[in-house]
Amino acid sequence: MSRPIIEVRGVSKRYRLGQIGMTSLRDDLQRLGRWFHSRLRAGALAPAAPVAAREFWALRDVAFDVRPGEVLGIIGRNGAGKSTLLKILSRITEPTTGEIRLRGRVASLLEVGTGFHPELSGRDNIFLNGAILGMTRAEIARKFDEIVEFSEVGKFIDTPVKRYSSGMYVRLAFAVAAHLEPEILIVDEVLAVGDAQFQRKCIGKMSDVSRQEGRTILFVSHNMNAVETLCDRCICLRSGQVVADSTNVHDTVRTYFADTVANQSAVWTNAGTEYVNEWFRADRLAVVDAAGAPLDRPVANTAPVRVVIEGEVLRENPGLQVGVGVHTADGDLLFWSTAQDTAEARWPALPRGRVRVSTTIPARFLNEGAYRLDLFLGLYHRLWIAEPGARAPSVRFEIQGGLSDSPFWVERRPGPLGPVLPWSAEPLA
Repeated sequence: MSRPIIEVRGVSKRYRLGQIGMTSLRDDLQRLGRWFHSRLRAGALAPAAPVAAREFWALRDVAFDVRPGEVLGIIGRNGAGKSTLLKILSRITEPTTGEIRLRGRVASLLEVGTGFHPELSGRDNIFLNGAILGMTRAEIARKFDEIVEFSEVGKFIDTPVKRYSSGMYVRLAFAVAAHLEPEILIVDEVLAVGDAQFQRKCIGKMSDVSRQEGRTILFVSHNMNAVETLCDRCICLRSGQVVADSTNVHDTVRTYFADTVANQSAVWTNAGTEYVNEWFRADRLAVVDAAGAPLDRPVANTAPVRVVIEGEVLRENPGLQVGVGVHTADGDLLFWSTAQDTAEARWPALPRGRVRVSTTIPARFLNEGAYRLDLFLGLYHRLWIAEPGARAPSVRFEIQGGLSDSPFWVERRPGPLGPVLPWSAEPLA
């Protein structure tokens, strides 16, 4: 058996909150300058009284191997340690304890614009990134046309990338990373910036380079459908520790969804900076009872569940879709529903301005259990703003009891749904 291309041994990462190391070098230098200036004004350069540092362990004793050609998914809730792990694997930061071994060239896509010089054109940045990966100019030139065609930014290839949109950045950055043949490709949630069609194109390319070219991929995403489609194996992180590591990707995804549902409430409120776009600003997503109170307690199957989406239409568009996706606690999709599912003449009006969009999940439709409800928001076949099961705000609710009036069903039925349907019988001649 070949040696692992990646070895991670007992890796932990500690940060001291509020002190140097948690921010950028520029921020640290500015903080030091302000401290020095304040000490000068106070007339004393003696050290101030020590302040007890608060420690935060982003990772604790993480260990795993990755084989050549393997596609490893890394999942977990926000703050679980995924990005810290990728920064260590990309040599951006060092672990506090433990060690890693990489046997191959690494290309990383961790955030929009990583590795690009803003003043250089797209063309120059392609050659710069290839040189960083150790490729000759001739090798890069052979791949150049493929990169430009895949990225779909050919008209702007000689424009400085500082003038690119975030989507254009991602298109070119992914095309460079995927075509310049690194042995290890590390991809964070950065692909969520692109439109839905380009995301599918990227996932198809990653599948090709792993299965046909034998390259190793580390893939971090909140799109569990993409993780299950692409990955041979999956690791789930919780509070900086590995809680699941299996080639049964579906089971690992179930662990992730169990964590997600357990930490959700019946109401999501936008902090003001999430899901920014020019079409619709989502402010609030909630599941409520008939009186409008959030369902922060289990509700019987006899009661309907109200879904409320509040926000502001910033720019009218006939392709704007607003709705929800409903999942089980294990992450299995039950259905999508949008305000545009009916005949066009019956669509609710979405003029510019503040709006509340709502619907009702009928009584005696869902079975007992916990459910996750994701916001569905986008332009039809053009752009995802919030994609259910991938990158979308979520809320939860729980059904308990009231399954039917029949003496034959006094407990939970099999399956996620528990509808009570009307039946009839008539004698046959």
